[in-house]
Amino acid sequence: MNRIRVAVVGVGHLGRHHARVLAGIEGAELVAVADSRIDQARAVAAPLGVEAVADYRELIGRVDAVSVAVPTFLHREVAGAFLERGIHAMVEKPLASTLREAEELVSLAHLHGATLQVGHIERFNPALSALEDVRLRPKYITAERSGTYTFRSTDIGVVLDLMIHDLDLILSMNPSPVVSVEAVGVSVFGQHEDVANARLRFEDGCIADLTASRASYQAARQMRLWGAEGYVTIDFGAKTATIVRPSDRLRRGEVDVSGVDLTQPAAVKEHLFGKVLRVDKIQAEGREPLALELEDFLRAIRTGTDPRVSGDDGLRAIRVADQILKSLRNHAWEGFAEGPVGPLNLPEAVAGPIAGLPEPKLFKYMGAQVGTPSEER
Repeated sequence: MNRIRVAVVGVGHLGRHHARVLAGIEGAELVAVADSRIDQARAVAAPLGVEAVADYRELIGRVDAVSVAVPTFLHREVAGAFLERGIHAMVEKPLASTLREAEELVSLAHLHGATLQVGHIERFNPALSALEDVRLRPKYITAERSGTYTFRSTDIGVVLDLMIHDLDLILSMNPSPVVSVEAVGVSVFGQHEDVANARLRFEDGCIADLTASRASYQAARQMRLWGAEGYVTIDFGAKTATIVRPSDRLRRGEVDVSGVDLTQPAAVKEHLFGKVLRVDKIQAEGREPLALELEDFLRAIRTGTDPRVSGDDGLRAIRVADQILKSLRNHAWEGFAEGPVGPLNLPEAVAGPIAGLPEPKLFKYMGAQVGTPSEER
């Protein structure tokens, strides 16, 4: 296959960038863009010199592959229409809005021999290169992904909107089955959860704690991983990573602090994170992740191999997300099913101090008394 004829369906916030990138990839021919808002389609198509259509079905038979960036609840309909005709599809994350629809899309891809890629773009974030250097086998993972409400993706909650990124990353790092899920979530702006926390327990003993919020004042995209080899902190937004590894002496149980003034915290820190623990900081550089993602999609089509994030990968993330959603929807806020349950039916707000909460107690630490301001001398 010399030139792959491609189109983009849905050219809103994300899709217009898909069109821009695909128009510049060697070996790809952007045939058209489709959007039910024909004026939006024309606005994106004109500078790229391609056709604009309102009905995506006009593209069937005219393209070899399609990039689908429509609202999540339309993924099954739109991507399915192409896959069932053997047309390769790159589908923005999440793969679908329900587990059943995700399973149907993967089945269609396998049945008709079409490549199905899911747009979990963080897999192409250059900061992940830090893990290649450490070869870490994570046994405890924390992930935080938060941002301000954008009034996009309102057809799904924060689990499928944001947390799904970290689910995909963690599942790609640990192939062991998930054996238990506990989750809690709160709706702030609409009919879906906008804040969620989940704890996953894997068969191999790994624990993962994930937090996602689209009701946050500050944005965050961070992950921390601990293992016997050391620990890594990744900031996906800043594309940075910090790797901390124990020295050989520390692995033998030896901590040499001779010559260190233990009364000086700065000196102790410098010694620990330099001699006892090796610290490496990485500022990752690389090309635009979306370009890498779409190039990977086209490579998979040409070679007949799996893309980096296959339909099966996307389906695994949806399966775990489905477990998380079931858990948070059944979370009993007062500990019993007859009370408020789930992200919409919250407990009554408490006015004033929490009943029964004790006052701060005076305690001693290294000979110094510490307590409430009125007790301090």
